[in-house]
Amino acid sequence: MLFSAAAPILLTMAVILAVAFGMRQADESSRAEGARFLEESILRAAVHCYATSGQYPETLSYIIQNYGIYIDRTRYAVHYTIIASNILPDITVVTLNR
Repeated sequence: MLFSAAAPILLTMAVILAVAFGMRQADESSRAEGARFLEESILRAAVHCYATSGQYPETLSYIIQNYGIYIDRTRYAVHYTIIASNILPDITVVTLNR
């Protein structure tokens, strides 16, 4: 008798937990996809700059100002390391856990 009364509550809780878990997974997937997209966008801008000027941009700020790249600093950290003007920079985008 007690189990039959608690069954709808337990079922409702299970559904709520499943939905919450699914939303969390979707958010994590969205952030990872956003990081990949941002990294590819920065890379494309750097390659475009090299193709038009013969050198890679010296700073990430140059790419942001001249190529319309937006970085949500609350969601992503970007590491842009230039080695030489004729060597592809090391570009890493890290998703922040907030």
